[in-house]
Amino acid sequence: MQIDRRRWVKAGLLALSLGAAQLARGATMLAVRIWPAPDYTRVTLESDTPLKSSQTFVASPPRLAVDIEGLQLNAALRELVGKVQASDPNISGIRVGQFNANVVRLVIDLKRPIAPQVFTLPPVAAYAHRLVLDLYPSEAIDPLEQLIQERITAKSQASNAASTNTPALPVPKTGVNDPLGDLIAKQTLPGSVGTPPLPAAASTLRPDIPTSKGVYMDRPDHPPRPEATTGTDRLIVIALDPGHGGEDPGAIGPGGTREKDVVLKIAQMLRDRINDSQVNGNPLRAYLTRDADFFVPLHVRIQKARRVQADLFVSIHADAFYTPQASGASVFALSQGAASSSAARWMAQKENKADLIGGVNLGVQDAQVQRAMLDMSTAAQIKDSLQLGGSLLREIGGVGRLHKPRVEQAGFAVLKAPDIPSVLVETAFISNPAEEEKLRSDAYQQQLTDALMRGILQYFSRNPPLARNRSI
Repeated sequence: MQIDRRRWVKAGLLALSLGAAQLARGATMLAVRIWPAPDYTRVTLESDTPLKSSQTFVASPPRLAVDIEGLQLNAALRELVGKVQASDPNISGIRVGQFNANVVRLVIDLKRPIAPQVFTLPPVAAYAHRLVLDLYPSEAIDPLEQLIQERITAKSQASNAASTNTPALPVPKTGVNDPLGDLIAKQTLPGSVGTPPLPAAASTLRPDIPTSKGVYMDRPDHPPRPEATTGTDRLIVIALDPGHGGEDPGAIGPGGTREKDVVLKIAQMLRDRINDSQVNGNPLRAYLTRDADFFVPLHVRIQKARRVQADLFVSIHADAFYTPQASGASVFALSQGAASSSAARWMAQKENKADLIGGVNLGVQDAQVQRAMLDMSTAAQIKDSLQLGGSLLREIGGVGRLHKPRVEQAGFAVLKAPDIPSVLVETAFISNPAEEEKLRSDAYQQQLTDALMRGILQYFSRNPPLARNRSI
């Protein structure tokens, strides 16, 4: 018995004497993934044990060298080279090799200067240990400026199309020259050279009569007064937030449908509808917190909406439950106190875990500060959110079954913008085989998009957007 005890003591001393790199020597690379996006590109290395790394950024030409200790080059790591897409806005290529007996070196060639964030994530859900490289551009794109530029381009294209498609009025054909007909045609065609001005009598209008409210009314014999034009219009911005993305697939249906894919497609369809709409003559513009398959932390989704000064925030999801019988769409708003039901509380807890699965760098100090600053939702915001939710719920109920007949409330982290009416829409239960099939259907996606659009317009008809110092 004493010999066995000595043997165990020696084995323990031997393990303690090994360095961390020696203990990690047996690490096996399980998978590698690259998630390209305009915001940032994420490179994920998944292994069966934690990885220790160091990195060096070289500015010219821009590249990032990452040394990973306790690792041997294997087939999974070599796959990383071929996973770089030509359309990746940040990475032009990756080189990988065995730097020495105990270190694998990655060299990431970059298309522009970046501010890298490198961190590790413990096992969660279906993932083992992850080493994450987030490559953020040093000069981030201003999303509001991008929205305004898109609107200016759209206006210019519409104007050009209108001028190109203006039909010319036919000149009467009498078989002989008709000078009077030619003159009428010239005066009618827009932009005609030499078009004579209208007679003075026809262009003289009687003065308007001021009212006690300061609003000018035309006399009964006065032609309608055209609305004053200032050359600008109020841009109404609606932030659409497709849930999950990238490392976080969201719920997965029994047929393999991933929530992150379905909700992105619905958000893109709704974006197109919004961009073709207006409210009281003011153009609507949609802004997607993600427009491709990449992960966005919950607090960053809120920051993005606030940066574009969004008038509304609509987060789009596909519900899931333990049993396949649950069905129907739901709409949620934030609650400052207790959840409106145990199901709403459970749903909020599930959605709030997205950061754990998607992977947030908790080492960044301002992430915690921003999260705390955004946890200041007001009663007014919640009141407006409930009105928005009610409008959406009424319209969604017209195209499918509702899970609950009222807007539910719970502590959803993604709804905590203090100054933007915010709701979370669960489009259907992806865990229900019948509803999973509906979510995959183009027809249902179109019906749902139409319902959401009607709900948004209905909300604005009752709550006109406030004037803001934002026009284009």
